[in-house]
Amino acid sequence: MTPAEVFGGRTAVITGASAGIGAGFARHAASLGMKLVLADIAKDRLAAFADELRAGGAEVEDVVTDVSDPASVEALAERAYARFGSVDLLLNNAGIMAMGYSWEIPAERWDAALRINVGGYVNGIRAFVPRLLAQGGKAWVVNVSSVGGLLPSPLMAPYSVTKFGTLALSESLAYELQMKGSEIQVSVVLPDSVRSEIFKAAGPDAETRPEVAGFNAQLQARADAEGISPDEHARRCFEQIAAGQYWVLPQPEMVEAALQPRTDMILGRVNPVLRLEV
Repeated sequence: MTPAEVFGGRTAVITGASAGIGAGFARHAASLGMKLVLADIAKDRLAAFADELRAGGAEVEDVVTDVSDPASVEALAERAYARFGSVDLLLNNAGIMAMGYSWEIPAERWDAALRINVGGYVNGIRAFVPRLLAQGGKAWVVNVSSVGGLLPSPLMAPYSVTKFGTLALSESLAYELQMKGSEIQVSVVLPDSVRSEIFKAAGPDAETRPEVAGFNAQLQARADAEGISPDEHARRCFEQIAAGQYWVLPQPEMVEAALQPRTDMILGRVNPVLRLEV
């Protein structure tokens, strides 16, 4: 079945939906004929994006949501079910970047990354999975990790930690739903470079060390020059999710090139050696 045949007419809840990868997911879901519940903390940007999709004919409910707050995510679920009666796809995507030496990143920035990038996904699972189980039938929980969830990076430890955590959370959830005999499919997305503002949003200020600013600029330049568009990223992801894949690799060549050497390093007990090619 095509993605449109699988998902057309169903309802998707997408967090971090107003920009970047999240907006790409929303646009593509709308093109498949899905009804949308879009969540983001950026009120004005979310409202403008929802209006844009409505102008194109999509049914959209936009809900300002702080994914790090369990009550806010519970309210999101209530709004979604009040508007559309059911939810078929939860797409946990909201996240932030924090860059710098791990011991110099402020405690509040570490805390924010953990609360949003991991806690936000936990809150989504806690709010929606009981409802998905109660309604029965086929449904999907999709968590966005990263190639950075397989390959730790210097100067972005909070991002690496949380994306590794997303892999553990997703696989644990998949096993648990199998234990329940549920039809809910779990998928985890591992993007490589996608054209977005994530590195600009984490950009340097006057106190940023030069090597950190340079690394940030290098990553953003790579995303601008080599990254796929958010819309193309979403198209590839929805194809793989519709095909029933747990591991969703929109750019498999990166994972295939990097994972075997990393596996060999671990099995060979080889000490990590810094390589800064981006």
